[in-house]
Amino acid sequence: MRRLLAMTLVPSALLLPSLAGAADGAPSNAELKVIADTIWVLITAFLVFWMNAGFALLESGFCRRKNAVNILAKNFMVFAITSLIYYALGFGIMYGNGNELVGMTGWFVPDDAEAFRALHWTSVPVYAKFFFQLVFAGTAATIVSGAVAERIHYSAFLIFSVVMGALIYPVTGHWIWGGGFLSTLGMYDFAGSSVVHSVGGWAALAGIIFLKPRIGKYGRDGTPQAIPGHNMTSATLGTFILWLGWFGFNPGSVMAANPTAISHVVLTTNLAAAAGAVMGTLYTWLRIGKPDLGLTCNGCLAGLVAITAPCAFVSGPSALVIGAFGGIIVVEGVLFFDRLRLDDPVGATSVHLLNGIFGTLCVGLFGNIDIASSVAGAKLASNGLLLGGGTAQLWVQAQGALMVAVFAFGSSSIVWWFLKTTMGIRVPADAEEIGLDQSEMGMEAYPDDMTRAPLLTSEP
Repeated sequence: MRRLLAMTLVPSALLLPSLAGAADGAPSNAELKVIADTIWVLITAFLVFWMNAGFALLESGFCRRKNAVNILAKNFMVFAITSLIYYALGFGIMYGNGNELVGMTGWFVPDDAEAFRALHWTSVPVYAKFFFQLVFAGTAATIVSGAVAERIHYSAFLIFSVVMGALIYPVTGHWIWGGGFLSTLGMYDFAGSSVVHSVGGWAALAGIIFLKPRIGKYGRDGTPQAIPGHNMTSATLGTFILWLGWFGFNPGSVMAANPTAISHVVLTTNLAAAAGAVMGTLYTWLRIGKPDLGLTCNGCLAGLVAITAPCAFVSGPSALVIGAFGGIIVVEGVLFFDRLRLDDPVGATSVHLLNGIFGTLCVGLFGNIDIASSVAGAKLASNGLLLGGGTAQLWVQAQGALMVAVFAFGSSSIVWWFLKTTMGIRVPADAEEIGLDQSEMGMEAYPDDMTRAPLLTSEP
């Protein structure tokens, strides 16, 4: 009872200074809006930050136990590295004032809204804007981790993450969200199907190509060999965390406590996730004869990636169709990349790259100009092609997706090539065989020999 009273009275006590201030001079409606918007943006940013835990659990669960520590460490370090480099350089390149290719102000994030005029549309303070965009940058970088898992040098991955957070992600982000030429062209990507997921997917694909497949993944005739993940409980929990985090990812991109807009985006986001999970399961069942939990998880994530760009521009029924197609695309994507002998242990390219492209195009396929205007204040060139609006918006979206592909894949390839020719990016065969936990990290996630205290005995 005393605990219940404490839980009730302490928050009330904390509010007393605010109430006293309101009595002396009540804040204006504009001030209240800034407070509400800031609280909303920060809470959703915290949810997106928690997606790092989801990626860590998902990726480590989909891979073998002998590499679990290495994968967990990569997911931990990639956000820490991105936090520092995006603060120093990336945020200024992405949102600083400059030209249509790159931002040129705002290094080390000064508390000066005039240095980031591309973000004037949201009322929250500069540091809240920065933190919300930081967690998105971290998400793009961590997508690469799973795709290159089980055979990459830890140091090479960390160096690539620096370049990802400093240049590759911010430049394409500036083009679309920072006032660059793709936003001028009329391309829309509400929460990042291209900016976050395609960019991460293209960087991952380049890494896969330079690394080559894991030992034993493909037979001499090219037939893929299954390498099961070691912990599907971890992978499933990670997927649930990511699903939860997406309720920060997409609705948070409203960057205002706007009940109508937030509610609409929550609806479309959840419908697409559910449709992706169901269709991913059913399509796998039909395609290979059995349901597959891994593809159920990835089907859900595919639906979420696909709805990320159009979530504020489409109706509920359209979101269902988008998510369902996402579930099909991810299954066919896994089979397609295996035919090309492109080894992706967690299916990141099928989830993030293919569905990032698809989601970007969905703005031009399913976009509704009335919904876009009322929910996001956006002015689409036309209704989507499948709504009878023609190809005007679809053509703009396709051009944007192509420009992102050329830069993200090209720049990532240059970085991977440089790392490969200088320090090397792939561990030796014997290190890969014993696992990166022993060879790279010097520790194991599940040690067989545990030090135990001696049992107490009562010898005479």
